[in-house]
Formats: sequence, C-alpha cells, structure tokens
Amino acid sequence: MNSSTQTTVHKEAETPEAPKHKGTPKPTPRKAHARISTADWLVPAGLIVLSIVPAIGGGIRMAELTGGAEITPDNARFFASPLPVVLHIISVTLYSLLGAFQFSRGLRRWGPGWHRTIGRLLIPSGLVAALSGLWISHFYPLPTSDGTILYVLRLLFGSAMVLSIALGADALRRRNFAQHGDWMIRGYAIGMGAGTQVLTLLFGTLLLGTPGEFAKALLMGAGWVINLIVAEWIIHRRTNRSKRPASFTLSRTL
Repeated sequence: MNSSTQTTVHKEAETPEAPKHKGTPKPTPRKAHARISTADWLVPAGLIVLSIVPAIGGGIRMAELTGGAEITPDNARFFASPLPVVLHIISVTLYSLLGAFQFSRGLRRWGPGWHRTIGRLLIPSGLVAALSGLWISHFYPLPTSDGTILYVLRLLFGSAMVLSIALGADALRRRNFAQHGDWMIRGYAIGMGAGTQVLTLLFGTLLLGTPGEFAKALLMGAGWVINLIVAEWIIHRRTNRSKRPASFTLSRTL
C-alpha cells in the first residue's frame, strides 16, 4: 500500500461520524392539493337532480302541515300524526343531498375531512329516514292507490336500508373501510328509490296509462331494484380497481 493510500485511509478513520438528529425530524414536503375536475362533479350533480322532485314534494307536504292547509282524505293521516312524516322529510332530504357528494372521488382526495364530517351526518339521518319510513308504512292508513304488495315492498326495502347502514357503521367501527363503503352505497341506493320511482312511474304512466294497484307496486319496486343494480355495479368496479397491480394503476394515472 503506497503512502497516499495510507494517508486517505488514516483520514477516513479519523473523520468523526455525522451527528444523529435526535430532535424533530425534518418536515416532509407537502403534497400538492388534488384538484377537483369537472368530471368529479357529474355524479353528485346527477344524484342531486334525482333528489329534486322528492325534495320538492316533501317541501310541499311540510308547507301543508305548518301552514294550516285544508285536511283532505289524501293528507288526513299526516295531520293526525305529523311527527313521523316531518322527521322523514327532513332526514331524507339531508341524506339524499349530502350523500351525493360522497360519490366525488376528487372531493374525497381534496378534503378527506369533509368525507368524514358528512359521513357523521349521513349515518344518523339515513337511519332516521329508514325507520320513520317504516313507521309511516306500517302505522299510517294505506292510501287508496296502494295495496298489500307495495306495503310489503316498503317494509322489505326499508328494513334492508336500516340493515345496510347498520352494517356500514359496524364496518367503520372495525376500520374495514372497503366494507363500510360497500354497505353505505347499498343503503344510499335504497334511500334514493323515491327519485328513481318518479321516473319509473312517469314511464309507466306514459306507456300504459294510470297504473293500477298491482302495476304501481311493480313500478315502485323497479325503482329500488334499478338503484341496487347500479349500486352493485359500482361496488364491483371498486373491488376490481383495488385488485389491480400497482404498475397498472400507475400507468392509468399517467
């Protein structure tokens, strides 16, 4: 070993180690805020539009109850026991409008705190909406245009909504966020049945005329079934997306 090499080794051996940082680690650079594109608002906007007609109907009913409207055979049951229908209108309107924003991926990326805050409102409002709807269906006198089939369907889908929200809340407690999202999507789909039923009843009326008791039950049931089919399609897409390899996901985002 020559003298220059020995000198270098000697200097390296004498070089003190770099001091280790024992304090607060250096802050990592902040990530750029995710931008919310126009496409991120399309689904929430569509869901809000779907909620408008039932929300307007609920507002008219509230105005009748609070404004001293004339009591008729169609609204007498609401005046006899107004609390369940008032709770139902308020909770359904809150649930459908706020829930629409949970379907914006850009909003969840931009402000995850908003997603959690809205979620804390959606679970109780969804449960109140479903339970009050079950109360109305079971304890209020049936309208003349309804029948046993529609009564059973309302009890069936109302109970399924309660179960879906309860399972979603339990999955959140267990921090199983995938199951939480799946069950909350199903619960929201059932809750949005009134909006889709406006379309199915309108289509049925235009095609067949004023529906009878049996036809009305089928058209109303179709609204819930359509929503649940869409919900399962969304869940299927979410599941497949989560199973994609990282390289594939990265290539899709570039």
